Amino acid sequence: MEDAGGSIGARFEELVQIMARLRGPDGCPWDLKQSFDSIKPYTLEEVYEVFDAIDRRDMPALSEELGDYLLQAVFYAQMAAEQGHFTISDSLQSINEKLIRRHPHIFGSGVANTAEEVKQRWDEIKLAEEASKGEPSRQPMLSSVLKSQPALAEAQQLTRKAAEVGFDWENSQQVLAKLTEELQELATAPDPAAVAAEMGDVLFVVVNLARKLGVDAEQALRLSNAKFRSRFGFIENRLDEAGRQWKDSSLAEMDAIWNEAKQAEKRSAEAAKGTRNE
Repeated sequence: MEDAGGSIGARFEELVQIMARLRGPDGCPWDLKQSFDSIKPYTLEEVYEVFDAIDRRDMPALSEELGDYLLQAVFYAQMAAEQGHFTISDSLQSINEKLIRRHPHIFGSGVANTAEEVKQRWDEIKLAEEASKGEPSRQPMLSSVLKSQPALAEAQQLTRKAAEVGFDWENSQQVLAKLTEELQELATAPDPAAVAAEMGDVLFVVVNLARKLGVDAEQALRLSNAKFRSRFGFIENRLDEAGRQWKDSSLAEMDAIWNEAKQAEKRSAEAAKGTRNE
């Protein structure tokens, strides 16, 4: 396969060779010093930079960040190859075979007409694969949910897994009722430890509510974070334009500028919508 700039395979091979050179004799001191554990924080950082580029719909930035993300996989595989465990070629073969094996409706005679049917078939094939490896046919339902991931993502996956076997509210109104109950318990918590515990329960129910409403809680929060950044920056710019400091401004004044920022966002969104409809 080729694109306008040349062979994709050749470019990937070049990346693999560059990484090997950086870790080879007379290679880069920083790269040679790294280990599986020391690289993990950089991998997480690259994941969030990919997310950020997607949120901003910045395609040039996304192109660059995906390259950085690919580097992480090549870096881990290079270290594994040096220790005689596996190579990046093994990783590529593994994912290629898995994708073909778990999509029999595409690469075989299987049938799956909806996304739900595809997910069900994927899980069935995965269980069969685990059984063929001698792994227990029945593992704890939540064992596949990583504890090391961010708490919000973990909560989303835990509740989704539980819902798959029917442990779930029937509708979003029931979740709202539970949220009201948890908020009341938070309001009457007797000590700091209880406040922390009840706050966790409130957040967990909110994640469930997002799931029932078909909303990705992580992405919804990221959008709200971005909105807060923008509006807070709007206040900051207004104060700078007036030659004023934060300490010179009352909460009422800042709140009024905040509302001004909201109106500006609304006008911008309406103008963008009108442009798309033209």
